[in-house]
Amino acid sequence: MKRIPEFALLGAVSLSLSGQIIAQTAQQAPAEPETPPTHLKPVTTIPQLPKGTSTILGGAIRDIDPVLDRFNLNIVGDKKMRILYDQRTQLFVDGKRISLNKLRPAEHASVQTTLDGTNVFAISIHILSQLQQGDYSGQVQSYDPTTGDIQIVGERGGDPLRLRVSSSTVFERKGQGSSSNTPAGPGDLQPGSLVSLQFDPDGKGKAIATKITVLATPGSTFVFTGNLVSIDNSTGTMMVLDPRNDETYQVGFNPGTLPSLQNIHPGEHVRISAAYDGKRYVAESVTSE
Repeated sequence: MKRIPEFALLGAVSLSLSGQIIAQTAQQAPAEPETPPTHLKPVTTIPQLPKGTSTILGGAIRDIDPVLDRFNLNIVGDKKMRILYDQRTQLFVDGKRISLNKLRPAEHASVQTTLDGTNVFAISIHILSQLQQGDYSGQVQSYDPTTGDIQIVGERGGDPLRLRVSSSTVFERKGQGSSSNTPAGPGDLQPGSLVSLQFDPDGKGKAIATKITVLATPGSTFVFTGNLVSIDNSTGTMMVLDPRNDETYQVGFNPGTLPSLQNIHPGEHVRISAAYDGKRYVAESVTSE
């Protein structure tokens, strides 16, 4: 007969005793239903979208943080905005819905947003792989005549709009009584010039200016006529309403050089000769009509 080692017999006895203890304990203590830890419970529902009013914002997507689920939207002519997103956000590229984990920096995006408490939340993100047609107004930041590259900054600042001026770009000059008699052209694209432009995509993700309207160039003079809406000596600014087009113009002035302003009051019809210094219109003379 084959002899069983002693350590094997001891192990078998130990297992038998352990089994009896476990069985007795189970009989003595009533079984309690097992409850999984709260942090291990699966999430089966997705929160509803915030019910606030939605707003559509356009710009370039930058600084994507997939850990904190947020990105910055650089809005042309405005400051960048931090926007949150999560699994409820829908992502589209050229109209085709794709997985949200494929969100990447993009030059041309339209984001439908709403407020989630104090945070801006993205309901949907629409990205265009190619720039579309558009209109834009702002101030020339830089222009390179050798390459045709121009950068325009909007009235509220922010990232500049970059596009290209070509030999087919049409120029015109528009304004109240500009003293310049020379035809409008690329020479008007000085830093500080105010322009309004139209552009088309070039098929390579960039834009070409098709028409540029020059509103003011540094050093040019203008004549504004209209009703004086307000005058503020502390800031050296006055507002004039042109009744012909219902446009309001802000004109700066130096009270020490314009004694005629002492006898002019809001509501009067005035004629203002002003120069544009690259930042604002500055009155050189003001007369009541």
